[in-house]
Amino acid sequence: MTNTKEDLIVKALQQYTTCDVSDALVKLKYRNGGFLSGLSMWSPHRQEGATKIVGPAYTVQYVPLSDPRPKHPTHYIDDVPKGSVIFVSAPAKTPNAIYGGLMSTRAKALGAVGSVIDGRFRDLQEQRDLEYPVFARDVGTAPPAELLKVAAVNVPVKLQTDEQDMTINPGDYIIADINGVVVLPKDLAEQALPLMAKQVEADTKMQVALEGGMGVCGG
Repeated sequence: MTNTKEDLIVKALQQYTTCDVSDALVKLKYRNGGFLSGLSMWSPHRQEGATKIVGPAYTVQYVPLSDPRPKHPTHYIDDVPKGSVIFVSAPAKTPNAIYGGLMSTRAKALGAVGSVIDGRFRDLQEQRDLEYPVFARDVGTAPPAELLKVAAVNVPVKLQTDEQDMTINPGDYIIADINGVVVLPKDLAEQALPLMAKQVEADTKMQVALEGGMGVCGG
């Protein structure tokens, strides 16, 4: 089977950390190096271990019930593409969880590589029992139906924080590990990958030199 360009990019990105990706994006003058603040690993462990997810974003947009747009006609989880990272967005400061264990069960069965929840999620132990990667802002207990509805799937979504003005587009590459979560715009991926390779090579040489007694400034 012939690998698509997207498959090849994902495979290439798997060898790099989120810090490597951010370094490359800084060189390309992409704001904040693509870092998405406030999102961290909760499953399969809390900020521990070598878990890393890489894949194109499948975006889900929750909005308040008062939003005039109709509710999305089907459940977004049944259309998750294999190999994708589910990115679920909810209005800032929503106290209810917008994602739970059954969603991860279905997502895993469909071949998703992990979920990033820009808000709260629930069923933490269930997520960990599944060994399914979840990155999020926080945990919660109550479901979202009393406050929110899904208005759209695979649309651009804004990161729900006052710290940054960041947009995640469908198909952008999401890379997440113990360092945090980074978005790599799909139209920058082919420019960024050679920069990652060059920087990692330079850092490796520097590490060897530092271990040998050289100072950071070369002295």
